[in-house]
Amino acid sequence: MHEDLAVDSQKDIIVQVLKEKGLRVTPQRFAVYANLLSRQDHPTVDQLLHDLNQEFPVSSQATIYTSLQALQTAGLVREVLLEPGVTRYDANVDRHHHFRCRCCGEIEDISWTTFEPLKIDNVREGLHAEGYEVTIYGVCDRCQPSA
Repeated sequence: MHEDLAVDSQKDIIVQVLKEKGLRVTPQRFAVYANLLSRQDHPTVDQLLHDLNQEFPVSSQATIYTSLQALQTAGLVREVLLEPGVTRYDANVDRHHHFRCRCCGEIEDISWTTFEPLKIDNVREGLHAEGYEVTIYGVCDRCQPSA
């Protein structure tokens, strides 16, 4: 019974957040945002489509893109570009960095405060730096052979 209350409470929070951002709460938009909030893996549109069609079998790729665009414009979702030609999405819009495993492809968030701040004002004259994020590439602990 407590689990049902927690799920209903989470649904109410998602609806409230969407409304506060001026978004109409459609079943598809709700499903996309709820799915992104529930995961840490920075999915592609195809991964979202696969997952959502298991729960909500009327989603199309165009619907997912439209929902993501609205969520992104509202500042609730951001694109993550960690590999050429692949756009991933993240509901964690707070400043953070990423680690990407070169073996399994898993992506993990890294706290913004992990690294010393970069002096982005040191770029050449004529460039106006507005921000940055760091992507670390390597091998995760799940892929490293046991020592």
